[in-house]
Amino acid sequence: MVAEVIDGKAFAAGLRARVAERVAGLKAQGVTPGLAVVLMGEDPASQVYVRSKGRLTVEAGMHSEEHRLDAAAPEAELLGLIGRLNADPSIHGILVQLPLPAHVDEARVINAVAPEKDVDGFHVTNIGRLATGQPALVPCTPLGCLMLLRDRLGSLAGLDAVVIGRSNIVGKPMAQLLIRDSCTVTVAHSRTRDLPKVAARADILVAAVGRPGMVKADWVKPGATVIDVGINRLPGPEGKAVLVGDVDFAGVSAVAGAITPVPGGVGPMTIACLLANTLTAACRISGLPAPVGLTP
Repeated sequence: MVAEVIDGKAFAAGLRARVAERVAGLKAQGVTPGLAVVLMGEDPASQVYVRSKGRLTVEAGMHSEEHRLDAAAPEAELLGLIGRLNADPSIHGILVQLPLPAHVDEARVINAVAPEKDVDGFHVTNIGRLATGQPALVPCTPLGCLMLLRDRLGSLAGLDAVVIGRSNIVGKPMAQLLIRDSCTVTVAHSRTRDLPKVAARADILVAAVGRPGMVKADWVKPGATVIDVGINRLPGPEGKAVLVGDVDFAGVSAVAGAITPVPGGVGPMTIACLLANTLTAACRISGLPAPVGLTP
């Protein structure tokens, strides 16, 4: 068996095109979705990511703003900026790029963003709504994983799903989304007993732990769909970093039914879902129907 490679890059391009089409329709009604991204400090990876977000936001026909603060700026300055963006009617989505400097309370900053503008889906209100089955803005990476799974498998009802990783950003919301789609879900982690055996019973296996190549072929049920969320940078030839996932791609590809590559799998879906969330937020804030197919 050779696994089907799930092309997240192509799916994300199609999703961005659908978002752009619906943005055009919204603008015809006098509403231009606006996304503000806040970057604190000079982290090179974060700067690249923020530039990419800004470019793709504009390509989708949205209003884009970028706000930069010095890494040493006091937390109060960041909170003041968020307060102004919360009150700005031209901004429908606010994203504070993580990680933040050590002197800033990340939880306080996340929960300072108005829930209706929390396009990262990290606010405690949105997490609570997700967990209780209410309409919510959902974290972008898990939402992208769900879209890829639905596209390949159709209905997920009744399937056994194992999520390796319990972070607030991916693992926990991923489990909640799979539960909402009527999967039987196990959340595994570093303390799970006999983790390979637990993983090997999954029809859907999601790896989100940040350990390169951790998931081996004997962890995977033959024919399973494997979603690799990991993005790990390892030293490569000529000093260039090589991106690898949490899954041993070569080994698992010989067992799984389908697998996402790294890069080109889940990664492109994250920004595409950020744009989808911004569109959804703009519709809800403006009292218009949320777009069909862009929310769980």
